[in-house]
Amino acid sequence: MNRTTLSLIAGATALAAVTGFAVLTAPDPTAADDGVATAAARLPVERSSLLCPTPSTSDLAETTYTSFTPVTKGTENEGSAELRPATAGRPAEQGTEENEKESEKENGGDDGGEDDGGEEAAASAKPEKPVLEHKKEPGKPVTADTSGGEAPALLGTAEGRFAPGWTVQQTTEVAAGTGRGLQGVTCTAPDTEFWFPGASTATERTDYVHLTNPDGSAAVVDIEVYGKDGALETEVGEGITVKPHSSEPVLLSTLTDEEQTDVTVHVVVRSGRVGAAVQALDDSLGGDWLAASADPAGSLVLPGIPEDATAVRLVVFTPGNVDADLKVQLASPSGLITPAGNETVHVKGGMTTAVDLGDVTRGEAGSLVLTPTDRSVPVVAAVRVLRGQGDDQESAFVPAAREVGLRATSVDNTAKGSTLAVTAPEGAAKVRVTVSAGSEGGTPATETYTIKAGTTQNIEVPVPDDVEGTYALTVEPESDDAPVYASRTLTAPDDGVPAFTVQTLPDDRGMVAVPHTEEDLSVLQR
Repeated sequence: MNRTTLSLIAGATALAAVTGFAVLTAPDPTAADDGVATAAARLPVERSSLLCPTPSTSDLAETTYTSFTPVTKGTENEGSAELRPATAGRPAEQGTEENEKESEKENGGDDGGEDDGGEEAAASAKPEKPVLEHKKEPGKPVTADTSGGEAPALLGTAEGRFAPGWTVQQTTEVAAGTGRGLQGVTCTAPDTEFWFPGASTATERTDYVHLTNPDGSAAVVDIEVYGKDGALETEVGEGITVKPHSSEPVLLSTLTDEEQTDVTVHVVVRSGRVGAAVQALDDSLGGDWLAASADPAGSLVLPGIPEDATAVRLVVFTPGNVDADLKVQLASPSGLITPAGNETVHVKGGMTTAVDLGDVTRGEAGSLVLTPTDRSVPVVAAVRVLRGQGDDQESAFVPAAREVGLRATSVDNTAKGSTLAVTAPEGAAKVRVTVSAGSEGGTPATETYTIKAGTTQNIEVPVPDDVEGTYALTVEPESDDAPVYASRTLTAPDDGVPAFTVQTLPDDRGMVAVPHTEEDLSVLQR
């Protein structure tokens, strides 16, 4: 056997190895033809990442972090979840040469020498102790508390049995000052694009866009702002650099000189990925976190507007140049109704439109349902909700929500201060609601509810008497026939102020579809 023959055999063997691997990691394209196609299996995720923004700069802030992972079949016995501090950001102009020099000075320079500055930088590079660790077992919440205005943003990672459906809630009570009241946000997974209708550059508002980078390389971000007449000219909104493992709060009013009550903020990541949220603080109406709207779509659902809302302001934006005409309906406990005087809303392409709906819920559970009157044009939306009267008013936001999907999880619930709202705008649905064990003990409980088509139901959750501390709620639709949307409202009245915060409940990303594969060596003969 000569050398040429040996080379051919070696090449064929290598080709067979590579080709065999490709077949084992991809679905067989002929499977559907022979009638034996197998649906993709849904398996638990093995790793999850969450990012929590800087909670507050107020010395009067009291913040609680609550971590929870629902029990999921098919996971391994090992794993853990933890939240660690990110590098504190500064609410200043971003991406400038002066900031880079200032950062180098703070970190002792970048020459890596043995001087005192280099030693300080090395010391600061050491990983800090976790703010919260979750290692014992899934199915029970774990909490951690912090006080004051020095708490940093947090980077979270869960692995193994703690990864599927891992959810973290950050809840802050601010006793007085701008943004006083209850501020809550569900810590988010990193992504590359976010829409925030409902932000503001008005004088009475102080809105920050918080950008948190979980990765080991810098992220580059653009922030676009759209008002009632289209895009606002921004001075330093392009090319914002968010350093590795750090967080940067960007004051919205520093990006533009135009003062507008309602604007839409678009966060686009050029390189890397970030977590993003808007902290909206009002001088007299309290404040809360504005979470990102669901992706632009022709129809949207904004679930769980509090039944005692005294004012509801709808903010809608369409990203393209095509106008959108939307039908506005309220999914009430008795069915879909049309608010008098606000039957439709016209949204000009590339412009932010705001509509005052007043006390649209009129003392009943309700969710806004937006659908196209004619052709479907993608839009994003959110509502600002007020509760209370006069000087005792408090504000919160409900963005357009993603579906509950397979399962949604809400944490930091209390027996007297939590309301779960579930809506099924397109058809009747059954949902299974599970109350977890409490953070300080207790046993879980499960109940099934039927949500009639086109309605919203505020569910009285069956909390067992032995549940102590805060608990988690999981919502699981029992069929795929009709989409289900949900939100949770937390209330904490304080000295006459009806403090509250609302979080929507999208799918908790606990399961992932894994295609069925099988070996097919016949490909080597083709």
